[in-house]
Amino acid sequence: MKVNKKAVCLIVTTALFTTPSVVASDGTHLSDNINVTGFIDMNWSYIDTSGTESDQSFAVDQVEFNVLYHFEDKLKAHVDLEYQDDGDGNGEEVDVEQAFITYDVSNDFTVKLGRFLSYSGWETEEPTGLYQYSGTGYGAYFYGGYQQGISGKYTTDIFAAAVSIVNDLGDVSGENRDAGNKGIETMLAFMPTEQITIKGFYMTDELEGSDETTHLMNIWGSYAIDDFTFAVEYNDSENAPAAVAIAGINAEANGYLLMGNYAINNWGFTLRYHAYEIENSVGNTLVESSGITFSPNYKFNDNLLMVFEYRTDSEDVGDTDTDSVALRALVTF
Repeated sequence: MKVNKKAVCLIVTTALFTTPSVVASDGTHLSDNINVTGFIDMNWSYIDTSGTESDQSFAVDQVEFNVLYHFEDKLKAHVDLEYQDDGDGNGEEVDVEQAFITYDVSNDFTVKLGRFLSYSGWETEEPTGLYQYSGTGYGAYFYGGYQQGISGKYTTDIFAAAVSIVNDLGDVSGENRDAGNKGIETMLAFMPTEQITIKGFYMTDELEGSDETTHLMNIWGSYAIDDFTFAVEYNDSENAPAAVAIAGINAEANGYLLMGNYAINNWGFTLRYHAYEIENSVGNTLVESSGITFSPNYKFNDNLLMVFEYRTDSEDVGDTDTDSVALRALVTF
C-alpha cells in the first residue's frame, strides 16, 4: 500500500511541531491520546555464496513510525508508516505497513479491524522483535503474513484464543484486496507460568487461481529462566503461495528452529539452528536448507542496540553453501 512520501513527511512533521508538550517516555507522547514510537535500522552485511562472487552492502534498511491514538472510550487506532529499501529492485518505498482499529469489548475480549500482521510465528517481521540480525527466511512458507480483515482475541492470564477472517494468508506484502477468498487463522495459547509460553496456529485459505486449499500450521514454545531464553518452533504447510511458486500445486513444506539466548548486563548472545524443506506433488525435494546462526549484541542505552551476526547456511539440493556476516545499529524511540 504505497503512499506519497511528501505527504508522510508533512504528517509527521506537523504532528511533532504543533503539539505543545513532548514527553520522552515509552515513545514520544504528543498528547494524552497520541503516542509515537518507532525505530531506525542501519546495517552492514557481507555474503559469500559458493560458486558466486561475494557481496557486501551498507544501508539504512528501514525507518518506521508507529502512531497510536487512544480515544476517550475503549477504541484505539494504530498506524505504522514504514520507509524501506528492500533491495529487490523496487527501490525505496514508503508504505502504510499496518492500519487498524481495536475495540475492547470487555477486559478479556478485543476486536481488531483493518490491515494487521498475523499473530503466527516465533520470529517477528520487525528487527525490534528479533534476538539476532536475520530471520530464518522460511516465514513465507508457514506464517500468516500481513492480513486485511477482522480478528477477535480472548485473553486471560494463562490462556488466549483468537480467530481472524482475512483476505489472504501467507502474503508478505498483505496487499490483496480480493475478499472473495476468505482465509481463516485460529490461535490457541497457554501461559501456565510466567516463564512458559506455548502457541499453536492453524490457518486455511483457498489458493488463488486454483481449486486447491492452502493449509498452514505453526507451533512454538518458549521458556525463560533467569538470564536464559529458549525457544522451539515447528511448521508444516500445504500449498503455501510461496512454496507453490517453487514446487507447483500440492507443494508441501515443513521446517523448524531451535534457539537459545543468554543475556547478562548489557550483553546478549543468541545461538539458533533452523532447517526446512519443500517438496512437489510427487515427493521430490526441491529445497532442503539449514543454517546455524551466532549473534552477540550490546545495548549501549535504552535507545541504541548493536547486533553482530555470523551465519552459515547449506542448501543440499543445489549443493550451495553460504556464509554471511552482518552488523546492525538499531535505534528505537
